[in-house]
Amino acid sequence: MTSKKSSPNIKDGANYSPEGKVEKVIEENQFFFSVAFLDHGHIYAQTNGLVQAGATLKYVYDPDAKRLADFCAKYPQVTIAESFEQILQDKQTQIVASAAIPNLRADIGIKVMQSGKDYFTDKSPFTSLGQLAEVKSVVAETGRKYAVYYAERLHNEAAWQAGELIKSGAIGRVLQVITLAPHRLSKATRPDWFFDKAAYGGILTDIGSHQVEQFLTYAGVSDAKINYARASNLNNPDKVGLEDFGEMSMTADNGASFYARVDWFTADGQATWGDGRTFILGTHGNIECRKYNDVARQAPASKLFLTNTECEQEIDCLGNSGFPYFGQLILDVINRTENAMTQAHVFKAAELSMLAQHIADQNVAG
Repeated sequence: MTSKKSSPNIKDGANYSPEGKVEKVIEENQFFFSVAFLDHGHIYAQTNGLVQAGATLKYVYDPDAKRLADFCAKYPQVTIAESFEQILQDKQTQIVASAAIPNLRADIGIKVMQSGKDYFTDKSPFTSLGQLAEVKSVVAETGRKYAVYYAERLHNEAAWQAGELIKSGAIGRVLQVITLAPHRLSKATRPDWFFDKAAYGGILTDIGSHQVEQFLTYAGVSDAKINYARASNLNNPDKVGLEDFGEMSMTADNGASFYARVDWFTADGQATWGDGRTFILGTHGNIECRKYNDVARQAPASKLFLTNTECEQEIDCLGNSGFPYFGQLILDVINRTENAMTQAHVFKAAELSMLAQHIADQNVAG
């Protein structure tokens, strides 16, 4: 038996921040963005993606001096804003990226959009259906964008390439999507809000939103019915607000089916923070994505295994996709288009994950 060890930067998903060969879509100082509220480490990945696609980072704001210093060390070109209001009032800033505590993300986004700017938040974008309804109303009133960093597809080469293969007809019509999303808990390093369900919204609302977004994309889904949902704390009695295991099943309006398992049980011996996998069944073939590692062979890794009517093949995607989403988002902001992701798609992924969480909560209460 062989074993593989990884560098520390891929051991914890909270610090996941890939730097790929992103194509610049804009010249320097032609498109400006600012960053506010750095509660989750995904803000570094959001920032990397925009900077690498050509955006110019202008301001950063956070009330925590340590987080602010760490961010400035990584991005020395940034200017520290004296307040969040300074960013909102800045006429050059076109979009604000943020990774606040999840239950605060909607209110921050509303302020951003009402100031005349677009908003790019970490997932999950909401923790309640009420927040979703309010944000929908503000989007309709302002015409601004409420974009979401659904990283498991947007910032992963194999997951992105799977979508491209499906669009090309490589496996025919998609019949089923299965996603498995284990994460490393890293309990000792997590902030207090991570264990407060009111703050993060539940495991299906949080990690589950990634999975639902992939289902909608791969199967071409506009809506779905939830068949089953469960969320539990199976092995962390010292953290009563934590849900460490969740699962859900859906059937789409086009007949495609979906199952997802999300959890915080990545073993310490694994090289990366999670052996995330996606299995996609089509009428003429199937795809398996090994998103972050290839167990006991390679870490990090991003691989596709494609079988269809013509062949079976292993495709190494690591470093090859260029993460097109970020450039598409920049151009959408400039041109007021929806090529990166439609607003309806953004909202539906969040809505279905929260509806599944609600069913899971009712099952526990009942």
